[in-house]
Amino acid sequence: MTDDLLSVLTGRANGGIVGEAEVGSPRPRLDETSLRILAGSSNPKLTQDIAQALGVAVADMLLTRFSDGEVRVKIRESMRGTDVFVVQSTSRPVNEHMMELLIILDAVRRASADRITVVIPYYGYSRQDKKSNPREPVTARLVADMITLAGANRVLALDLHADQLQGFFHIPVDHLYAGPLIADWLRRHDVQGGGVAVVSPDVGGVARARWLAERLGSSLAIIAKRRPEPNRSEVLHVIGDVKDRICVMVDDMIDTAGSICTGADALVEMGATRVLACCTHGVLSGNALQRLEDSPLDAVLMTDTIYQDPARLTDKMHTISTAPLLAEAIGRIHRGDSVSELFGDGE
Repeated sequence: MTDDLLSVLTGRANGGIVGEAEVGSPRPRLDETSLRILAGSSNPKLTQDIAQALGVAVADMLLTRFSDGEVRVKIRESMRGTDVFVVQSTSRPVNEHMMELLIILDAVRRASADRITVVIPYYGYSRQDKKSNPREPVTARLVADMITLAGANRVLALDLHADQLQGFFHIPVDHLYAGPLIADWLRRHDVQGGGVAVVSPDVGGVARARWLAERLGSSLAIIAKRRPEPNRSEVLHVIGDVKDRICVMVDDMIDTAGSICTGADALVEMGATRVLACCTHGVLSGNALQRLEDSPLDAVLMTDTIYQDPARLTDKMHTISTAPLLAEAIGRIHRGDSVSELFGDGE
């Protein structure tokens, strides 16, 4: 783990405070003979970056399709007695990547791995975490059950849509947060202080926005909205002072970009001088990219949990790598060290 990233995660970068726990002396080198990193097809670049940060190679695995479209997996090196980490975001196409993950897990389990950890930078179906109406499924729980039954012993996730999703698993879950990485980027670009308002695009994201506002020394605002139907929102009111301020909208994901763009319009109408948007997961479905480009947003910041074709991105888009954070967490799990120590939570 680099000194810069360690400073960000432990709150010593640019005067920020994430936690008070000090990280101890340098860790011993990983036991490369027992650690395996496997890559699904959803985000091979992120997996390669993680492996490079760990100083290991991505394990050799054949991942193709049979002529009828069925997933074919063949692991080309021994997994017996190893500590395996399977990296796969269940992003678009969600069902294809989900089936890949389940089949890879089954192959690793049958290859006699000692422990299997699923690294899920982006957890698809996470928004279906409750019954909003009668006769609806709780698909996020179904997915958790399938991952467990396929052979996973542990889950490493990043910014789950809701914290309670951890309870859907009957196996340990290590939940990481990209907030320190986003806060550091904003501070390095001088987006901080009293002239900035951090804005939650809905009531449910207030805790996330408050955390970021405290790290930036900024004020907090909230957009009250309603959703007349899925993937469509209407702004009802903006709570907080945004006039003559730089507004930073923060959410866990940007999907169709409707909420973010509608919120940006409302903030500009209320006198915001600039509006930026930040998220961990850039789902960017439908015409989201065009919406963001046509919106009054000055910049859109996201991490690389979901692969984005660089050719599709515009000058507004900025990407933060999560590879160093995920690699450090993988190394700690492999060694049996604390993961939450990264954020000053102790155990």
